[in-house]
Amino acid sequence: MNSHWSGITDPEKLHSGFVDLVDQLADQSRDGNWDAILQLLGTHANLSPNQWRIGGTSWFTPLHQTAWLGAPVEVVDELINQGAWCSLRNADGDRAIDIARSRGHSHLLDALHVRDLNEPEREKFQAWDQHLADLIVQRTKSLGPVNFRPVPTEVITLEELESLWFGYPGMYGGFLISIHRDRLFIESWSRVVGGSGQAHVITKGGCVLVEEGFV
Repeated sequence: MNSHWSGITDPEKLHSGFVDLVDQLADQSRDGNWDAILQLLGTHANLSPNQWRIGGTSWFTPLHQTAWLGAPVEVVDELINQGAWCSLRNADGDRAIDIARSRGHSHLLDALHVRDLNEPEREKFQAWDQHLADLIVQRTKSLGPVNFRPVPTEVITLEELESLWFGYPGMYGGFLISIHRDRLFIESWSRVVGGSGQAHVITKGGCVLVEEGFV
């Protein structure tokens, strides 16, 4: 399954209409208006079920809100069917299942199940996240500062994603992230700059440029 990372946290760096749409999704999720949430997601293809309020601090997605409020299992199942990630953490590091458990919503635990990481996996993903964030900063430094939430690479493994796309404002392109042979592989480019493509491989120990000049 392919997906994208909605990681930009600066509302002014995004189209105002999209920010307004995200605010609607966040408001409806906060209020537990499940039918309205599903209708928004079904109507707007550019709206991700893994989207949190842009500029917000909790990073609660609709799935986190279902866990907080104790939504019907059918709502959780439908969000997951639409691509919601059970492994995505909020700003406190909690997954939806962690929230449901702490709130006593035991009827959601099976639907929100995601396996726990062992210590070597946690260390690996933390290192990957940092190396990837550093690479994104390095590749975009000529564009000026844009605040973004680092990509949580654990979701690629836990959600069995083929790849994860992170489009970057002003780049007219972005970063395509995947995992091969237990290494993180990143291709990045700008569509308006010929030969801008670069490919990097990230391991726990660092980031290495392996190809450039394509696209």
